[in-house]
Amino acid sequence: MTAATLLLADSEFGGHMGDWGAGWWILMAFMMVAFWGLVIVGIVWLIRSVGWGHHDDRRASAIELLDRRLASGEISPEEYRERRAVLRGEPGAGPGAGGS
Repeated sequence: MTAATLLLADSEFGGHMGDWGAGWWILMAFMMVAFWGLVIVGIVWLIRSVGWGHHDDRRASAIELLDRRLASGEISPEEYRERRAVLRGEPGAGPGAGGS
């Protein structure tokens, strides 16, 4: 039994680490940091894709935003018509094209 223990101790447990030395531990540390980095990036991506904590204003079209501004009273109906014509690309639409 003592001879078997000495044989295993002398052979570094069968040489499972090979000749890597400290390189093996450096690689494992890098892989651990990369793994946890990917886990954190995945969680952040999942939270953002579900939509927690942000508004859908950046996904709304320009016409929808214009409709919201008219409904909230930020712009007048005349200004709404002018801006909507510009967004739709109607001929004669643009600055100074109104009835003034």
